Amino acid sequence: MTTEDTMAGRLAQIQQRIADACTRAGRPPGDVVLLPVSKTFDVDAIREAMALGLSRFGENKTQEIRQKAAALAGQGLQWVLIGHLQTNKARDAARDATEVQSLDRPDLAEALHRRLQNEGRTLDVLVQVKTSSEPSKFGMAAEHVPAFLRLIATEYPTLHVKGLMTLAVNSPDPEQVRACFRALRELRDRLRAENIPGITLDRLSMGMSGDFELAIEEGSTEVRIGTAIFGARTYPDPQ
Repeated sequence: MTTEDTMAGRLAQIQQRIADACTRAGRPPGDVVLLPVSKTFDVDAIREAMALGLSRFGENKTQEIRQKAAALAGQGLQWVLIGHLQTNKARDAARDATEVQSLDRPDLAEALHRRLQNEGRTLDVLVQVKTSSEPSKFGMAAEHVPAFLRLIATEYPTLHVKGLMTLAVNSPDPEQVRACFRALRELRDRLRAENIPGITLDRLSMGMSGDFELAIEEGSTEVRIGTAIFGARTYPDPQ
């Protein structure tokens, strides 16, 4: 087995690529946080990642967070919801997630706030913005984000907005991908100039296994990496 065939080797390779991308962009490597995406991987894989010093994991579904958090209780892990969140799952997210990166509409903000009040909790969130034209991608239209942030700041104090998130277009053309990341950074810069009270926009979560270097060059502060660390995913056969 070569080093690249182990999780430790893959993680080291990703960390080096992050550092190299930061150097190309004239940024210190500490500017970019790695979020390992453990969706669909089992508890044993997470334990292996924990042994490598990882303690914060991205998941797509609230039910996976609940199952894995129960199996790994008491380990001090943080669970970050990065997948599309249905409003009827707000209770689960408010109860189990450390952070939600896919907040993309007012009714979800209201549902999360109501559930968080019941739980006596607050929650860090990122607003997901749609920067590509693909119908499969979720996210709020950029022009609606300023009003949405003001709504959160005035009506939903349990939600602490820390930044923005996006998914780039799935394209072999790096310039199309880069344009999505650039659009999010430019939106963040415009929003910062508005100085919305109670809203901090220090974080830009953008970039995944196939495009994170472009994202870093365009200003990402956090990259979401799954298969490049954990290996290829296996999905159950459709019934």
